[in-house]
Amino acid sequence: MLQHKFKNQHIKTQMNTRDCKRVISQRGIFKVEDNKKVCKPVNTFILADESKVISVCQNGTKQGKCMKSNENFKLVTCRLTNNQADYPECLYQGARYNRPVLLLCENLLPFHYEANFGNCLA
Repeated sequence: MLQHKFKNQHIKTQMNTRDCKRVISQRGIFKVEDNKKVCKPVNTFILADESKVISVCQNGTKQGKCMKSNENFKLVTCRLTNNQADYPECLYQGARYNRPVLLLCENLLPFHYEANFGNCLA
């Protein structure tokens, strides 16, 4: 079974770009800075079922410390548009992508979505 935090933050079988604010709010997704909740600047949802995402850790291609999917995934990336807002007054703009994903895996299960390939090499 996937780590709850990863599943909550990154897996949704269906989603539109205009759903970012609602989904992030409903799922209680935020960052903690100086012991207080703040709006997360960017969050990406993988539009696939859990088993398909898990298969990246089991069958993907090693890229540094990450595993890269061998196929494209539908993604919705939500970017914060009101940077000065206090949590939970976060507003997001969504964008749709179709590309491979990079995941950090432990015990063949994903625990972190990595948007930046350079971080896989660090």
